[in-house]
Amino acid sequence: MLANVILVVSVLISVFTGVFVYARNPKHIVNKLFASLALLLTLFSLANYLSLSASNKLFYIRSVMLLATLSVATLYYLIFFLHNETKKLSSMQRFGIGYSLFVAGLCFTPLVFTGLSSGPNPSPIPNVGAVLFFVQLVTFLANSFTLLIKRIKSSRGVQRQQYASILVGITPMFLLSPITGFVLPVVYQNTSLIFLSPVYAAFFVSLIGYTIIKHHLFDIRFFVVRSVAYIATLAVLAAGFGLIVFGSLHFFIDVDVGLGAQIYISVATALAALVFSSLKSFFDRISNNLFYRDAYDSQTLLDDLNNLFVKHTDLERLLKQSATVLEQSMKVQFCLFGMRKTAQAPERLIGSRLTNLGVEDIEAIEKALAGSQRKLIITDELDSNHEALQALLRSQGIALLCHLSPGMTQKTASFGYLIMGARRSGNAFTTKDTRILEVIANQLVIAIESSMRFEQIQHFNETLQVSVNEATRKLRKTNEKLQGLDATKDEFITMASHQLRTPLTAVKGYLSMVLEGDAGKLNANQRRLLEQSYTSAQRMVYLIADLLNLSRLGTGKFVIESTPTNLIDVVQTEMDQLEQTAASREVHLTFEHPEVLTEIMLDETKIHQVVMNFIDNAIYYTPPGGRVVVSLTETPGSVVYAVHDTGIGVPRREQRHLFTKFYRAENARQARPDGTGLGLFMAKKVVAAQGGAIIFESEEGKGSTFGFRFNKRTHQVPSAKEQA
Repeated sequence: MLANVILVVSVLISVFTGVFVYARNPKHIVNKLFASLALLLTLFSLANYLSLSASNKLFYIRSVMLLATLSVATLYYLIFFLHNETKKLSSMQRFGIGYSLFVAGLCFTPLVFTGLSSGPNPSPIPNVGAVLFFVQLVTFLANSFTLLIKRIKSSRGVQRQQYASILVGITPMFLLSPITGFVLPVVYQNTSLIFLSPVYAAFFVSLIGYTIIKHHLFDIRFFVVRSVAYIATLAVLAAGFGLIVFGSLHFFIDVDVGLGAQIYISVATALAALVFSSLKSFFDRISNNLFYRDAYDSQTLLDDLNNLFVKHTDLERLLKQSATVLEQSMKVQFCLFGMRKTAQAPERLIGSRLTNLGVEDIEAIEKALAGSQRKLIITDELDSNHEALQALLRSQGIALLCHLSPGMTQKTASFGYLIMGARRSGNAFTTKDTRILEVIANQLVIAIESSMRFEQIQHFNETLQVSVNEATRKLRKTNEKLQGLDATKDEFITMASHQLRTPLTAVKGYLSMVLEGDAGKLNANQRRLLEQSYTSAQRMVYLIADLLNLSRLGTGKFVIESTPTNLIDVVQTEMDQLEQTAASREVHLTFEHPEVLTEIMLDETKIHQVVMNFIDNAIYYTPPGGRVVVSLTETPGSVVYAVHDTGIGVPRREQRHLFTKFYRAENARQARPDGTGLGLFMAKKVVAAQGGAIIFESEEGKGSTFGFRFNKRTHQVPSAKEQA
């Protein structure tokens, strides 16, 4: 009696919990595994119960072994995938599946149990396969236990409580099931405790039920509560039905029905009520498929289509899925959309299934429709005036044609046609069908318009991208050519500068010797002319140096060689050379400086060019009678060189371009046409390369200030000790 109670309770608990978990989410792998485990435990309990009987004892014992093998494997993979559905199985875990199936296949062979022992209480006789079974059983149970402990340690909150509940549930199976189900029967030939095996299953599934309620495992608590309420309602209805029916029988016709029969009839009635709805739905589907019943829910159809209209922007996908919905709902042989040619796409047929209908057939139908004003045409309802159109539609199996245009007639510019085959039942389209199709056609037009606009934007983006890519390719090609030309230009400048430098050095040297009296005494006029020639030669030397530096900048060979530099000596040297030029242009040139100036580390040769360039520009861009003041000042933190003039200045709109290569302001080109536009560009490069800052202020018509500033700390001359 106790074994029967244990069996019934464990089976009911396992079935009830497994069904509800699976129904909650049939596609979820964890739900599938749990439902499979519940089914296996149910069959395991039944096989255990039946193995105690005398007949077919060996068969049921082998069934127990098979079900135990599959159960422990399912349990392990259930724990593995719980809260970890996307994780991939390792090669060892995949081997475990194969090994379990192999052992399960051995269970019904003599390799596990050769037979039963003789005696009043026959026990199975183990063979070599029993060892394989025991290894599989213990391995999977031990791994399940280990995996659960790891998950408990690594998880937090509700998940940790769920894992802990499962651990408590499988502990009896881990400790007791191998003993009562395998060790005692096989080793000690004692089967008296096999009936306890369902207890472990019931305990485990009960813990799962508790976890569902307490910790929301599988998230089916609402489903379970509703189901319990539904079952309770059925029970009350069955009891009420039994009370009324059996009370009426007793009161009116004096027929007494036994208590057992009353319970049986009431339960049968409740079960009939429970399955009535499912049976009705099942046979409705069967009859619908067999006889092509035409009934459909128009609101459901509209809702399904509206969902598609909102969901999709791609025209082809939208129309294909819409055609599928229409074909399935209205049960027609086919449903197609014949779309007219647009700027983005050719004429096309889009539908749920392709027929022999082609684009040329749509063109022929359009010609035949030229005289028709109707938006929706049913082939069988066309009159004698449209016999040609009717024959054409019938030849293609078209039963209904709907014009997809914004207006009420087919004269309005349209997007194409909705084309339907005949009803699969053979019935004609009804007034309800035409009304619902007119509504759908209007909604389709709006959806098609939106999708076509999206196609236009997408096509424009693609065209724009192609244009941008082509323009980018041309720009890159042009840039490569320009870079090549620039390299050629730099090579030419370098070569020309070197070629000019040698004869110019000789000219400058001979002029210097003549001025120093090596060729005899000079009169005042001769000296003046020779000094102007020497100054021009010096300017040419600086220009060649600028060209060489420009070339070196482009090739990365522009090198700064810093030495201790006294800026007073540098500026004075340039002043001495340019005094005659200033005097010839009637410009008053003065030099203001302290008696002593801190030496700083600079490239003296290159800074000479900068100093000369600023003074030379000031002289040439200052009109006769103007002033040029060259100054050197020292602050606690820096040394400042500045050239102030009362010249033409720089227009404000051109000031931001002034230090770019080859750029010259408009008024500067008029005042000095022979300028190159390299002086200020190279001056800024030289100063910046040495860590200095350019000084520039100007106002058109009132003069300019050019100069530079160097930080004394960063350009400090190292001590003798540091140099050593």
